[in-house]
Amino acid sequence: TRYGASLRKQIKKMEVSQHSKYFCEFCGKYAVKRKAVGIWGCKDCGKVKAGGAYTLNTASAVTVRSTIRRLREQTES
Repeated sequence: TRYGASLRKQIKKMEVSQHSKYFCEFCGKYAVKRKAVGIWGCKDCGKVKAGGAYTLNTASAVTVRSTIRRLREQTES
């Protein structure tokens, strides 16, 4: 095998995350799969969502979403 063990481990982590099924917020089932780079679609309800290249939600998107929610709660109260 080529390219080194650490690179192969990184690639395996990416491939496992991109081929796994994710939770759909619209229908409540684990049916979201990757269609193309950054495009994720639900098999059951047919909704299509934009996300990360290898995971449905990127780390920065989760941070931004939680910050927006926290600021919204501060302004409401």
